[in-house]
Amino acid sequence: MELIRLDRACAAHQRYRETIAGWYYAWWGEQSGCSRAQVAETVLNSQQSGSRLPQMFAAVEDGRALGVFVISMSDDLVSRPDVYPWLANVYVEASQRGRGVGRFMLERVDEAMRSIGIPELFLYTKHVGLYEKFGWEFVEFVNTYKRDSPVERLYRRTVK
Repeated sequence: MELIRLDRACAAHQRYRETIAGWYYAWWGEQSGCSRAQVAETVLNSQQSGSRLPQMFAAVEDGRALGVFVISMSDDLVSRPDVYPWLANVYVEASQRGRGVGRFMLERVDEAMRSIGIPELFLYTKHVGLYEKFGWEFVEFVNTYKRDSPVERLYRRTVK
């Protein structure tokens, strides 16, 4: 397994974009009222060059995407526009869960941060105990204003 930074200009990465767009559409796109085309455009535009954000990273094996995360300047946490950049859209393909793909990706977040010159990163989640295992520091509870999860946990990661 390897972690790659997806490049919108790389034709070989097209197959990964299509897979990831399918995951995101099923995960949040459809319920948010987005079309498949909108989600595909989001995925494409999450693959910037150099140190420009957002940047998309995928865990791949044997030419197949297994999981993905994005480092982005914005997220959907409207109550905290003062907090950025974000680790967002962390996803592991359902059939690959339990194989260590998530662990593999989270253990390489610092590497991804260094590659684009980011010393500090934030995330918010309802998961308790997961991100602490990978060195994320709990900051505070935040209002998300989501019906299904109105309060979640804000975490910070500083490159080591």
